[in-house]
Amino acid sequence: MTIAAPSVQLALRLTAIELLLRPMGPWTVRPLILIASGAILLWPGALHSGVVWYGVAALTATRIASDWPLADNHIYLLAYWALAVALALGTPDPARTLEQSGRRLLVAAFLLAVLWKSVLSPDYLDGRFFRITWLTDPRLEDAVLLVGGFSPEQLELNRAALQPLPEGAELLDPRRTFEPPRFEWLVSASTWGVLAIEALIAVAWLLPLRGHAKLAPHLLLLLFCTFTYAFAPVAGFGWLLLAIGVALTGPHQRALRAAYAGTWFLVLLYSEVPWAGVLVDWWQSG
Repeated sequence: MTIAAPSVQLALRLTAIELLLRPMGPWTVRPLILIASGAILLWPGALHSGVVWYGVAALTATRIASDWPLADNHIYLLAYWALAVALALGTPDPARTLEQSGRRLLVAAFLLAVLWKSVLSPDYLDGRFFRITWLTDPRLEDAVLLVGGFSPEQLELNRAALQPLPEGAELLDPRRTFEPPRFEWLVSASTWGVLAIEALIAVAWLLPLRGHAKLAPHLLLLLFCTFTYAFAPVAGFGWLLLAIGVALTGPHQRALRAAYAGTWFLVLLYSEVPWAGVLVDWWQSG
C-alpha cells in the first residue's frame, strides 16, 4: 500500500467528514456511505484503498440516479471527485494525478457556472435570480434582514406580493414590492460579484502561473468559500471545493493546507451557528 502525500490524506479525510456530516441518498445507500466514510477516517487501509473510493463513487452515482435529475449540483461534482480519487490511488504518484484531476474539476465546475449564469440563464444577469432568491428563500431571511435594509414586516409584505396565484386568477389591486436601496446594492453585488470571482477562479486555475503567483488561485478559492458560504446554505458544496483545493497544494505548503482546513471549519460554523440571526436580534434590540 502506497502512503499518500499529506495533501491527499487531508483532502480525503475532509471529504469523508463531509459525507458523515451530510449523508445522502435513500435508506439503502445512506448507511453504506456512512460506513465507508467512517472506515476512511479510522482505518488507513480504507483511506488509501481505491476499492473503497470506487464504492463511494458508485454509491454517490446511485444517489444521483435515485433523484434524477434533481440532485444538488455538488453531488455530481462529488461523484466525479470520488472517481478521480479512486483512479489516482491506483497510480504510482497519487498526489500528482489527483492534483491534475482536481484542477480540471475545479476549472470545469467554475467555467460551467459562468457559462450558465452569463449565457444560458437570462434571469441571472438582469438580477432576477438573486432578487427573488433573497426575498423568498427562508434560509436567507436573517441575512437579507441584516444586509438588505428590510424590516421583518417589509420582508413579509414582499413575500406575500410574490406568492403565485391560482392559474388564471388576477388581483384587483396587485401587490407591489418594496426594495430599499441597500437591497438593490445587495442584488447587484451578489449578481456581479459571484460571476466575477467565479470567472477569475476558472481563469486562475487554467493559467500556468509561476512563483508567488501560483498562490493566486488558492487565495481566490479561499476568498470565494469564506464569503459565499457565509450566506449560501449549501455548506456541502463549500466543503467539497475546499477538499479539492487541498489536494492541489504542494508538499511544503503546510500553511496553505492549514488555511484550507481553517476555512473548511469556518464553513462548518456558518452552517451550525445562526450568526446573521444573532446580529439581527442584537441590532433590533439596540
